Amino acid sequence: MSQTISKVDVHLVSMPVKADFADATRKVETVGYTIVRLTTQDGLEGFGVTYHEVGGEATRDLILRNMAPKLLGRDPFDTELIWAEFFGYLRGVGRKGLMFCALSAVDIALWDLKGKITGLPLYKLFGGGPTRIPVYASGGWTSYDDDTLVAEMLDMVSQGYTMVKFKVGVDGGKRPRRDLERVRKVREAVGPDVELLLDANNCWDAATAVAFANRVREYDPMLLEEPVFADDIPGLARFKRGTDVPLATGEHEYTKFGVRDLLVNEAADIVQVDAARAGGFTEMLKCAALTQAWNVKFAPHAMEHLHSHLVSAVPNAVFLERLRLFEDITAAVYTNAPVPKDGHIELTDAPGLGLELNMDFIDDNDEA
Repeated sequence: MSQTISKVDVHLVSMPVKADFADATRKVETVGYTIVRLTTQDGLEGFGVTYHEVGGEATRDLILRNMAPKLLGRDPFDTELIWAEFFGYLRGVGRKGLMFCALSAVDIALWDLKGKITGLPLYKLFGGGPTRIPVYASGGWTSYDDDTLVAEMLDMVSQGYTMVKFKVGVDGGKRPRRDLERVRKVREAVGPDVELLLDANNCWDAATAVAFANRVREYDPMLLEEPVFADDIPGLARFKRGTDVPLATGEHEYTKFGVRDLLVNEAADIVQVDAARAGGFTEMLKCAALTQAWNVKFAPHAMEHLHSHLVSAVPNAVFLERLRLFEDITAAVYTNAPVPKDGHIELTDAPGLGLELNMDFIDDNDEA
């Protein structure tokens, strides 16, 4: 007897950000998860998540009011059909943004449920094999003074990370010389063998970004992320033509169409789409295939506990990202969220995502 979905639950949990976290373009005040739980008539449960800094309430309501009723009675293996139906049904209210955050959480839940039904971890369903996945630590806000920035990067290295990422774009990107000084201090502190990843969070125009990249080259950055506004694809292409510092972008793209546009316009060296935003695993597999066709690197943004399965299965995937910003709420939402050791995350043979929800925390903090 096939399994069908008999119940849909949606939860919203958030935490205030305790420290002063700001990048070049915004201050972060809250982080949280929208959690979708799908239960079959036989009691099997799969779940998916998306995350928010703002807008979590709208995402939850969209899933509850407009998507949940259409999932009842459906076969969770119909991921392509369900995805296409929601894409058409919701196209009038957004082909990017919150609509796709909602669809992503639903799709991830369907895939987790498929893993639970088959008894297989998702990386096996995706065709993967490696279970030890490299991961870098990500933090280093522009609101930090230099000593705080250096101390956090050294703390990451002390935890076994060999790759660390921090923010550039001090004072909204108006002081690139200060950014150069901050990069210099970090490089001198961590030494030549630690990889530095820089994130400008959309703050510059292409000319400023190129000038900065060509000056920061002496400190050997692995990449510069989102040096210009994410939707300025011509600007990204101009940046890529103007420097040999590798260009990473894509965390604000949605669907295979966004990835296509980056690739055909030669506007990325490393594509960073996010399963919790871009359309879930159903769409991320297509995004990954496009990056293989263009022979560029694939490095999903954040949510390392989701993306480890994809990185295991995608040959041109290079690493995971662990956001320090989300460490507390991730540890609270899951009972067994993987914690990196020696700069790697280990996958297990547990079915689906291999994660267990902490329903005591979720029920106590649900913003329903």
